[in-house]
Amino acid sequence: MSPHRADPGRRARRTALACAGLAVGMIGLAFASVPLYDAFCKATGYDGTPRQGPALAASAARADDSMVVHFDTNVAPGLAWKFAPEAGSIEAKLGETKTVFFRVQNTGSKPSTGVATFNVQPGLMGGYFVKIACFCFNEQTLQPGETLDVPVVFYVDPAVREDSNTAHLSEMTLSYTYFAAKNGRPVTGPVANSAAPGTKGDF
Repeated sequence: MSPHRADPGRRARRTALACAGLAVGMIGLAFASVPLYDAFCKATGYDGTPRQGPALAASAARADDSMVVHFDTNVAPGLAWKFAPEAGSIEAKLGETKTVFFRVQNTGSKPSTGVATFNVQPGLMGGYFVKIACFCFNEQTLQPGETLDVPVVFYVDPAVREDSNTAHLSEMTLSYTYFAAKNGRPVTGPVANSAAPGTKGDF
């Protein structure tokens, strides 16, 4: 056998190591992509995710233009809570900071923990709905019968009128869903304090 001919066994081992390294790299990228995607959505409003940012100066508000913001509240199956906004909708001047409270109540017989996720519709409005403060993704534990009022502070960016895709819009919907939670994350499977299918509506 020629001394310059590669050992088939060595080539096979190198190929196996390369494949294993590629697999590990892809798994790491998949895990890293979750927080990166979340950060991207919050920064850009992609896929109906509200932006996060500081309040605008009072002079930035436009008294001559406004947006009607509707509030949709839901509770996923497995969490015995009621959840409703203080008002079904409000009219917000563009650039004006608004605060809206939501009320949650544990209607079950045991302490339970929930966490809220959110979305904006139409999805194109996600880039112009800016949250200054929000209860979303904050894990809440309520005792049986306990009620909690939680706020969201936001404004609608006046730049919405400069985008040809959103310039004509006069209404939008901010939707929240509470899920049973563990370690700050929604629980999608059955939980001990299971309830009837998801509830929504006024108290």
